[in-house]
Amino acid sequence: MRDDQTTDSGDPAPGASGLTHFDAAGRARMVDVGEKAATHRIAVATGLVRMEPATLALIREGRAAKGDVLAVAQVAAIMAAKRTHELIPMCHPLLLTRIEVDFALVDRVDAGAGAGGGEPSAGEEDGAAGVAIAARVETRGQTGVEMEALTAVSAAALTIYDMVKAADRGMTIEAVRLERKSGGRSGDWARPGGDATTPERPASERAEAQSDR
Repeated sequence: MRDDQTTDSGDPAPGASGLTHFDAAGRARMVDVGEKAATHRIAVATGLVRMEPATLALIREGRAAKGDVLAVAQVAAIMAAKRTHELIPMCHPLLLTRIEVDFALVDRVDAGAGAGGGEPSAGEEDGAAGVAIAARVETRGQTGVEMEALTAVSAAALTIYDMVKAADRGMTIEAVRLERKSGGRSGDWARPGGDATTPERPASERAEAQSDR
């Protein structure tokens, strides 16, 4: 390997492609954000736990043996967001200024409504029920909170699974994805086709969308 960002064959070295978590030698690194401006950063992520209608009824009616499913999942999401840097190796520890987690109970989820809207996995049945999850995380700092929002959704989904797995081990966790982010050098980004008024978004997102009309 030469000292510049090419190999002896002339190909780009790992890290020369713009992936900032790798150096020129292809080694993992934590990005230095010390020179970046501290800005207001927001990220919203969503996900879905698909389940049998009877399982959703347990959650809705508060009959789960382990207790209040959504209350526990909300606490898990908040705890996970605050400790994202302990789970994802190259994430920076951040002082989060806001974490909001919302749930929507969905009585009927179309079979094709899995991750990316593609074909359903084997065993998925049309008309399954589900719990939609949305997390909004904010900070004022030098790096974004996309991973914190995604981690919050993931922890909430796993907690929902744990709380009612005795009734439905066939539940699936799907479509955990970033919906939008704002702030920082790269500016704003929103998933194409997104609608900030959908029930799958945090309540604050829906309120802001309504106030803009």
